[in-house]
Amino acid sequence: MSEGRSSARAPVGRPLLALTLASMMDEVHAHSGAVYLLSPDRPVLEMAVMAGLPRAFAAPWERVGLSAPIPVSDAVRERRLVWVGGEEEMARRYPRIAMVLPYPFSLAALPVATAARVYGAVFVTWPGTRPQELSDGEHDRLTAACDRLAARLERAAEQSLPSAPEPDLPAAPLVGGAVGTLGAVEAARMVSRLPYGLCSLDLHGRVGFANAAAAELLGVPGSRLLGAQMWASIPWLNDPVHEDRYRAALLSQHVTSFVALRPPDEWLSFRLYPSTTGLSVRISRARAVTETDRTAPRSGREQPRLVTIAQVLSLAGALTETVGVRDVVQLVADEIAPAVGSQGLVVLGSRAGRLRVLGHQGYADARVVERFDGMPLSEPTPGSQVLRSGVPAFFESREEIGRLYPALLVNPSEFAAWAYLPLIASGRPVGTCVLSYAAPHHFATEERAVLTSLAGLIAQALERALLYDAKHLLAHGLQEALLPHTLPSLAGIEAAARYLPATQGMEIGGDFYDLVPVQGMAAAVIGDVQGHNVTAAGLMGQVRTAVRAYTAVGQAPEEVMRSTNRLLLELGSDLFASCLYLRLDPARGRAVMSRAGHPPPLLRGPDGRVRVLDLAGGPLLGIDGSAAYPSTEVGLSPGSLLVLYTDGLVESPGTDFEDAVADLCRRLTGLGGLPLDELADALVRHGADAENRLDDIALLLLHAPPGA
Repeated sequence: MSEGRSSARAPVGRPLLALTLASMMDEVHAHSGAVYLLSPDRPVLEMAVMAGLPRAFAAPWERVGLSAPIPVSDAVRERRLVWVGGEEEMARRYPRIAMVLPYPFSLAALPVATAARVYGAVFVTWPGTRPQELSDGEHDRLTAACDRLAARLERAAEQSLPSAPEPDLPAAPLVGGAVGTLGAVEAARMVSRLPYGLCSLDLHGRVGFANAAAAELLGVPGSRLLGAQMWASIPWLNDPVHEDRYRAALLSQHVTSFVALRPPDEWLSFRLYPSTTGLSVRISRARAVTETDRTAPRSGREQPRLVTIAQVLSLAGALTETVGVRDVVQLVADEIAPAVGSQGLVVLGSRAGRLRVLGHQGYADARVVERFDGMPLSEPTPGSQVLRSGVPAFFESREEIGRLYPALLVNPSEFAAWAYLPLIASGRPVGTCVLSYAAPHHFATEERAVLTSLAGLIAQALERALLYDAKHLLAHGLQEALLPHTLPSLAGIEAAARYLPATQGMEIGGDFYDLVPVQGMAAAVIGDVQGHNVTAAGLMGQVRTAVRAYTAVGQAPEEVMRSTNRLLLELGSDLFASCLYLRLDPARGRAVMSRAGHPPPLLRGPDGRVRVLDLAGGPLLGIDGSAAYPSTEVGLSPGSLLVLYTDGLVESPGTDFEDAVADLCRRLTGLGGLPLDELADALVRHGADAENRLDDIALLLLHAPPGA
């Protein structure tokens, strides 16, 4: 029977994916792998079958987008084999994976595709003991296997056969006793006589066999151990560090070990011997720890994993909440540096070919760090070298760094070991993170991988923070350029103004104000262009300029509003604007006002009473070209105060607008006769204290002093 006819009789997913994966792993001696299928309606790869390891190892990547920075997605997007030769390369190129699986292993990812269509992807892994380069023969065998799988999937698609996820390749079955496990009664007797505990775990960590010594040392009946995960059935073993050792043994196929404290005071040593079907665990009393160091930490003399998965998730979440560069530096200093045992921190960036010190902490003499600020990147320093090359550097002692960079010892710091970590985001270096240690420090391979992985997370946060700070600086510069730097001095009028940006977004908006002298009188305007972005700010600048121009040619308030309304319509903008314009005549004690959908001004009389000026007006500017904006004349006797504001001062979620205006009136009444600048600060303080202010605030106070 031909292969094509055979394929037509059964759904393509049932044996095909698992058999292909098993054959591929066997051909190149890989110890785990998985096949992904591309979703038919979304750019998503979904894991269809896994072999060699529990699916829980790859749980974060069971379903991944094609844009995700992981090997299988890269393989599909770039239509090529992606090779990662070891844990350091994984940490440098794929820090998210290395943070969860910081173990020595190699990985190859390939697309499953024909010339016309992509069907999915495959990855296979090897223990860290294999060579770091993929041989030509392995490359060819993997590529050929994926091509054959793609061809069969193509034939199945042509015949409209379904392809579905299938059960993962089974691990070795659990065995419920010593005889079944070892195959002979005499062998079981031999194991029972051993002075140490012996357990057998499957790939999922479940106990398939435990001798009597193991049950005695662990303090639980053997029947409770069988079929359960050891760390789940024994409370004092339920520690992420211990589960991590099991993961490390399986993925790296290296013997690993740890010690744990069995309450109240007995230390036990666990040694894990991995194979491709599970683990053998030897358990014994850790006499050296028990006798010499009863107060030692839970991890004993073994080097613990620097950062647990729970810590990684916490740190990653915290980094996503950082906003500016200062926030990133502070978080690294407060949480990441202590977690890895570092006492000092420097974060370096670059601009215009020179190093920039973005932040530091832990240095008694700040000049030791700040001397590098502005140094050319061409200078022979480890910070600039790592930033240029993207390759981490570790110096375990002063002597080691002094041999390569003797200039650093001319003005040395108080530290004795350093890790220089490149901060690489979006494929380019954005800075260098320098972790400093008070004593000489040995950087083991796993520690180097963890630190490099953490640097990847820091780099992504730093890239966002640098962009935010640049936008923040641009926004403030633009806002300052569009608003008046100072208010003019006018006869018979005292003025004060305040502007506060929204706390969300770019901190730039369309609120504006202005005060313009006009032939012995004055014109004042306040307005709010819809939106909180550069477009709104740009339109605001045009409106403010137009109002000034129409004022200069002598237009009356209602004419200024009509002309500005027509201008907005002619500009073709989709944004609207509210506006309040008034002409002040201090000599006559009068003000003529025209309003376009703007909140009503407040007038505090010489007697301290405050009233809302409910003026007639027209619609928002930019809506109706034929709209009229009637003007109203208001008395402004000596001692009176006009308060012009935008709605950000009074509006807040869940608050009625009229109630908010009434509250502003009460505050204005209570503040009495404060000097104008102090009054302006006091009125905006309520809005300034809001944590999530959704709108800008503009305030313009116009006071006719007594006796003027």
